[in-house]
Amino acid sequence: MPPPEASPDLEPSAATSDISNLYESDFYAWVQQQASFLRAQQWHHIDLPNLIEEIESLGKQQRQELRSRLSVLLAHLLNWHFQPQHRSRSWLATLRVQRRDILRLLNENPSLKPDLEEALTEAYANSRDLAMGETNLPEATFPLHCPYCLADIFAEDFYPGEPSDLLND
Repeated sequence: MPPPEASPDLEPSAATSDISNLYESDFYAWVQQQASFLRAQQWHHIDLPNLIEEIESLGKQQRQELRSRLSVLLAHLLNWHFQPQHRSRSWLATLRVQRRDILRLLNENPSLKPDLEEALTEAYANSRDLAMGETNLPEATFPLHCPYCLADIFAEDFYPGEPSDLLND
């Protein structure tokens, strides 16, 4: 289905109002319409305020994905470290996948790298909560601040705590 077009006989303010209404009522159709206007270089039809908001939102999503993946990775590092008797191939796989995905995200979005320390700090609070929930260990078990440096977090051979036979398979 082609995107709805702004009516050529509408005044610019009426066309703008119709476009903004479409943004509120059918986001997908609005996106398709905006893409069509951009391809056709119909600048006067662009819903600039909402388009700016959506572009900014895309950047925020990348930063949120970084924090989210760091939270999962750190939680599993904590689990691995503080509950060695429950280590599993599943934990090992999660550690490996999250590391690869975070490194890929940073490679595809290098401007996120300067925010990495801050994202780590923000993610660690979540990771403590995740680790407490998964292990049922008391809060005091887990350090208040992240005990791992960035280099270790991303090192494929870093698994904190006592050695594991799972790493030799």
